[in-house]
Amino acid sequence: MAAPSPDRTPDAIIVGAGLAGLVAASELVDAGKHVVIVEQEPAASLGGQAHWSFGGLFLIDSPEQRRMGVKDSIDLARQDWAGTAGFDRDDEDEWGRKWAEAYLEFAAGEKRAWLREKGVSFFPVVGWAERGAGAPVGHGNSVPRFHITWGTGPGVLAPFVARVRAGAAAGLVDLRHRHRVDELIVEDGAVVGVRGTVLADDDAARGEASNRDAVGEFEVRAPAVVVASGGIGGNQELVRKFWPERLGTPPAEMLSGVPAHVDGRMLPIAEQAGARLVNSDRMWHYTEGITNWDPIWPSHGIRILPGPSSLWFDATGKRLPVPLFPGFDTLGTLEHLSHTGYGHSWFVLTQKIIEKEFALSGSEQNPDLTGKDLKLLAQRVKSGAPGPVEAFKQHGVDFVVADTLPELLEGMRDLSGDAPLDTEAVEREILARDRELDNEFSKDLQLAAIRSARRYRGDKLIRVATPHRILDPGAGPLIAVKLHILTRKTLGGIQTDLDARALGSDGAPVPGLYAVGEAAGFGGGGVHGYRALEGTFLGGCLFTGRTAGRAIARG
Repeated sequence: MAAPSPDRTPDAIIVGAGLAGLVAASELVDAGKHVVIVEQEPAASLGGQAHWSFGGLFLIDSPEQRRMGVKDSIDLARQDWAGTAGFDRDDEDEWGRKWAEAYLEFAAGEKRAWLREKGVSFFPVVGWAERGAGAPVGHGNSVPRFHITWGTGPGVLAPFVARVRAGAAAGLVDLRHRHRVDELIVEDGAVVGVRGTVLADDDAARGEASNRDAVGEFEVRAPAVVVASGGIGGNQELVRKFWPERLGTPPAEMLSGVPAHVDGRMLPIAEQAGARLVNSDRMWHYTEGITNWDPIWPSHGIRILPGPSSLWFDATGKRLPVPLFPGFDTLGTLEHLSHTGYGHSWFVLTQKIIEKEFALSGSEQNPDLTGKDLKLLAQRVKSGAPGPVEAFKQHGVDFVVADTLPELLEGMRDLSGDAPLDTEAVEREILARDRELDNEFSKDLQLAAIRSARRYRGDKLIRVATPHRILDPGAGPLIAVKLHILTRKTLGGIQTDLDARALGSDGAPVPGLYAVGEAAGFGGGGVHGYRALEGTFLGGCLFTGRTAGRAIARG
């Protein structure tokens, strides 16, 4: 491998070796630029959070959608984005709005072709995430847009990792692991480099906590510095600090959906250098978290990607109100549950539902898609739950499995802690819901939503179970799942213009400073506004990284 010349000043420094940083570096390598990437974690964690993701990408009017009978358009997607984002801050949302429009054009235009050219392909069945609150101008996706990458998160990362490694072999990339940035160097109002601490080598596996033992210091200078350090989801102290009052009280205990190194420490460092942080109170956490029975990082949780059929109860046994059905409105459900005073809720379902509707978020929980294993993939359309789901059912501390309803309710009560679970109310709701199945029509809007979902070919094929009684013995056993709040994404961050240049408090670019990915709120300091349509987080890293790399390359 060719080594970069020690006398050559790099064209750019990228802080963070996650997806957004790797995309920016790839663009710079394509332009023949010399890049230094500094990353506090060991080499095993190259790729950051994206490695662990399900690999979902938001596309508009794609061939995959059309083959599944989905009619989409940029106008419909724009309507959905606006209704979901709820932009209402003239100043802080100014650039988020502009990035949203640019991203929609990217998702409807060259995004798919650009990725295909790099070897990225997609699972043919398009998923329908964030189905919304029931109004055309409100929150949610009007149609399925969640395209699962063949290879999941690692499949998204692969072409950019390969390009960076090729750049290193050609002497264009200097990838420095165990280099933690503590300061952005500012001279005459411009960011001209970084200073920081060299950390001791660590053989921690991907995602495991690594040491913070200092063994030296470093300084690197360049005319452009890109902050690609991610958000705050692994730092529960910061999550609680910025938790907005509108979402109620943060629960006493939360699971973490990202490794501990997603610590947010670069955000105040960038602010000290002149960057403006906006929308810090906007965040994206999931309500369907389950405790990982085989954890990799502290408080490691996994998200259930649910179909719409499970009955959802709060910690006291009240069924969640319309339209808070599984998979419909993440933050609406989070807000509702946070005001109950308890940090958990419950799914009640059947074996028939878990076999058809439960997927687990994460590359490691989907070995068929991640490993591009067609034989294993074929098991999804056969009877039985996917192997990782069945493993959680058998080993997970949050699962109750029973042959009878009294046994199920007793198991739920045993896991309820200090929450006063009203088992009579749970039983009453289950019996009432089952009576509604005597007809193909009913006043139960969840059943109406299930039947509507099954009109979509993809849902009927692999995602939504045939409506049946919860207490049908032939559909059993009965299952209850205790759900926890799972921290995940930062929706605010460093405000940037459409070239990914960091902006200062006066609205002008901070010379030499750029921000991408989650550190920039996935674009502009908050491209999603208050809520996301899903499939847009990896896409935001791709788009902002590409934008920054190209802008720096242009000079």
